[in-house]
Amino acid sequence: MDFAGADEIDGPAVAARLRESPESLSPAAARSVSTTLLADARFSEPYCEWMPLWYELGLIAPIRYAEWRLRRIAGGLAADAGVTISAPHFSRPADVRIEGRPALERVSGFRERFLLADAILHLEWFVHAAAADGIAVPAELVERTRRESLAYYGGTRTSLSPRIRRFQRLLFGDDRWVRAVDTAYDLDSRLFGLWERLLVEERRRLGG
Repeated sequence: MDFAGADEIDGPAVAARLRESPESLSPAAARSVSTTLLADARFSEPYCEWMPLWYELGLIAPIRYAEWRLRRIAGGLAADAGVTISAPHFSRPADVRIEGRPALERVSGFRERFLLADAILHLEWFVHAAAADGIAVPAELVERTRRESLAYYGGTRTSLSPRIRRFQRLLFGDDRWVRAVDTAYDLDSRLFGLWERLLVEERRRLGG
């Protein structure tokens, strides 16, 4: 997307340092990593509120445990580097309306809820994480992406404008992360497989 500051953090170098000696991360790198971990920690519970009740009830316990672990790790990295971090605020269904109606009244079915939640919450996650990396995401683009995405995934708009379509295609790239986690922990999870399939399908569809 050619955002200013996108090259400020050397991702592969930071990942290598994190594996070898996390206590030696520079303040900028520690802020990047700890902010990302804290955003990950806070992401899943609001996401569950967008999904069917059976989904939320089935996952809430492991999600809260994972949040506790990630918050501890993020806090430790930030403290070691002497940096301050903050958690993002994620939209919850009760706070979002599409053309005056509650957002979830506009969607039905697991896939539709999954895509609507992903389109909005991953945008919010990215903007927060990008700021910690020194990446300048234009406020006008964020507002427009949110507005168009709510309308499109809420069924009141037939298409996304070209730039927003490209942005969302990039935001829907988490299938790689899902696959990596499933493989690293040898989960062979049917749920992770479903997440990956939905993300891949939507990213390919947005790619035209």
